[in-house]
Amino acid sequence: MATDKELSDFLENVERRAFKQAVYAVRKDESALDIVQDAMIKLAEKYGDKPAAELPMLFQRILQTTILDYFRREKVRNTWVSLFSGMGSSSGAEHDDFDILESYEAEQGSQAAESSADKVERMQTLSAIDDEVQKLPARQREAFLMRYLHDLDVAETAEAMGCSEGSVKTHCSRATHTLAEALKAKGIKL
Repeated sequence: MATDKELSDFLENVERRAFKQAVYAVRKDESALDIVQDAMIKLAEKYGDKPAAELPMLFQRILQTTILDYFRREKVRNTWVSLFSGMGSSSGAEHDDFDILESYEAEQGSQAAESSADKVERMQTLSAIDDEVQKLPARQREAFLMRYLHDLDVAETAEAMGCSEGSVKTHCSRATHTLAEALKAKGIKL
């Protein structure tokens, strides 16, 4: 069973990585903060009595579920907004020429402010990166993802992989060079 100190220390250590992961998924800082806070509360309330060694996997699962819940709520919210905006426009002559998209201003730098061409290009780039990451040898891929996606430091990655810190550095270096060359060959500059 994890002590209050162990739980508190774990949450303090995972906070920054969880925020980065949530921001990467939802692209909104405020929403990412809410997601991380909700995940931390759920972990403390429901799983605070679990052994400290189980906390990382439990938290990761809770965080992923909370991110999925966010997208589900957004989908439902967008459905209702579109339904009500459609109903309101047919109720009177003064509303017939109203278009919600004309009055909507997307936050600068947000995904909503991106042009369709930019979105397609970004999705194609992410897909190409994902394809190339999947082609990496298993140990390189594992080290690369732990270091750069999950934001673990060299020591944490070495411990998780059961190898030396030097091996982690070598795997990461090889992975980044391989990815850079493969993406450059596809015309993608990072």
